[in-house]
Amino acid sequence: MRTKIVAGNWKMNTLPAEGVELARQIAADRNSVNPDVKLIVCPPFTHLCGVIEALKGTDIEVGAQNCAAEAAGAYTGEVSAAMLAALGCRYVILGHSERRQYYGETSESLRPKMAQAFANNLRPIFCVGENLAEREAGKHLEVVKRQIEEVIFTLTPEEFSKVVIAYEPVWAIGTGKTATADQAQEIHAHIRTILREKFGEVANETTILYGGSCKPANAPELFAKEDVDGGLIGGAALKAPDFLGIVEGFPKK
Repeated sequence: MRTKIVAGNWKMNTLPAEGVELARQIAADRNSVNPDVKLIVCPPFTHLCGVIEALKGTDIEVGAQNCAAEAAGAYTGEVSAAMLAALGCRYVILGHSERRQYYGETSESLRPKMAQAFANNLRPIFCVGENLAEREAGKHLEVVKRQIEEVIFTLTPEEFSKVVIAYEPVWAIGTGKTATADQAQEIHAHIRTILREKFGEVANETTILYGGSCKPANAPELFAKEDVDGGLIGGAALKAPDFLGIVEGFPKK
């Protein structure tokens, strides 16, 4: 059975003390929601120590929003995967659409970041997705296929088994627009088919998250779809009730 995940990407929001308080609020009510869903929070770098400390003794895991492509050295302003692992991070988001759009990240620059993540026992949450022009041109399936082939297909089977995929309809991030549940299912199933062709039946165990304006109101419809295994949550992750409300979106057993 695939692991169900709700991961919060806090982006560049909250100050450190606010982030610690948010983590504590999530932890305080964690037992009131589905225990079978894995919760991950990904705060800014400056918050990691405090958030990890606040979540000790809980089953909520912590991830970073990015890591350097290099192991160490004269790279001012960068944060290595080894540094993140040393703090207690278990996950790292790589290839987020904002990193691609604003900071020029490409498949070529993401491959060494993936390697650094694996070298330090971090599990990548690897993001793929199309922008509005690509969606309107009917190229969304092609775009996502290329993004997967250029990075994920370079992994060993062991590395691939540790990857979480997040599909981001870029046109739905921060716009208030949301892909319909059917649109999400179409592309999640497409992603799983691509992965299965390369890695075989193990792709059936790969967790694929939806990453486009998921909220408590639309989570049940999205999560009811066969190939939607959870969400990479942006704005709704900044309020504990909303984040935990999304967790409750999974079908009851």
